[in-house]
Amino acid sequence: MTILKCDLTKGFDSACMEAADFAATDVRCGKLIVYPTDTVYGIGADIYNQSAVKSLYLAKNRPFDMALSVAVADRRMMEKVAVLNEYADKLVDAFLPGPLTIIIQKQEDVPDIVTAGSHKVGVRIPDHPMAVEIAKRAGPIVATSANTHSKPDAVNVDMAVNAFGGSVSTYIDCGPSPLGKPSTIIWIKDKEYEIIRQGSITEEMIKEVLQC
Repeated sequence: MTILKCDLTKGFDSACMEAADFAATDVRCGKLIVYPTDTVYGIGADIYNQSAVKSLYLAKNRPFDMALSVAVADRRMMEKVAVLNEYADKLVDAFLPGPLTIIIQKQEDVPDIVTAGSHKVGVRIPDHPMAVEIAKRAGPIVATSANTHSKPDAVNVDMAVNAFGGSVSTYIDCGPSPLGKPSTIIWIKDKEYEIIRQGSITEEMIKEVLQC
């Protein structure tokens, strides 16, 4: 178990770049990491490595019928994971990077273990330089809160260490989470939508963008 610190008050300096490289290497090797996002700390793995994803479910004590969200570095990577439609395009332009997870049709090569057998996938671009840099290097990674199932979300790295200990290979410590609460989750089908979880982005803000 390794804990690497990144002091963002100094900017994304060489120590932060080294931490991102280290974490991304672990992801590519099938290991679990804990990393900061704009919302809460996340536990991550390579979404295409089904063994790693299974280990993540077990570490969280999360039921396998509960789908996992995915973090990506940019819109291009998002389109490798999900099939965007008109509504999704508008939401991406308005809110991402940011605390919004969009559930929409997945690309065929996204493993069923990530989506709990669903044809939909939850995907977002975190507004956090460390999360984005890791995804740039490792590709799409699991984006679920770094806590065991039904326990409080980790808003600092110590909470995550207490939850997972040595089952996670690398922890990246960038200090307290900026927002301290999970993202808003919206489910989209064609021109219909449903707010699955309310976060910093409200339904009123979404309606204004979608002009509903």
